[in-house]
Amino acid sequence: MTGWRDIAAELRLWRLRRWAVAAVAALLFALVVAVPTDLVDTPLFSREIPPTWWSWPALLLTSVLAGLLAATYVAAPDSASAARPSRGGYAGGLLTFFAVGCPVCNKLVLLTLGSAGALTWFEPVQPVIQALAIVLLVWALRQRLRGERRCRTRAAGAMTHSKAEPVTGPVTGPVTGPGSSDARSVHDV
Repeated sequence: MTGWRDIAAELRLWRLRRWAVAAVAALLFALVVAVPTDLVDTPLFSREIPPTWWSWPALLLTSVLAGLLAATYVAAPDSASAARPSRGGYAGGLLTFFAVGCPVCNKLVLLTLGSAGALTWFEPVQPVIQALAIVLLVWALRQRLRGERRCRTRAAGAMTHSKAEPVTGPVTGPVTGPGSSDARSVHDV
């Protein structure tokens, strides 16, 4: 899997259940980030500095990627996915929270840099943080889809290999069970 075409080809194999999980996860991710960062105005949170022009497009793109990534954890009916979990998705989600949030409303940033530092140093870096978040989410999604393809390929290879030729001759190694002996053949089992 080398690029966008491979990712798109893998996504075309998804069934409705996975797409539904992706949609719900994307919506939940958008709400979990948009409410506390006050992109969605609620009485629970306020924002000292208005959102940047790129906050909503970045949040929507990140939400779609996070939803797709979450859907890769739903088992496909035709494969047993043994792909390793990727931490890039967690890091990408967390970076998005910092990137679209108000620079002087974030307590960690304020404690680290102060309000002047938040505006002088952190606010200009937020687009870079968001770009890094998107790169990490794309990487994590690519890794998950690549792992699914490998598992599907290995499973198909194992099935064709097992039907290729019957095993004959003596069994090497101990055979356990009632009446077992080390010199039993496959036909005796």
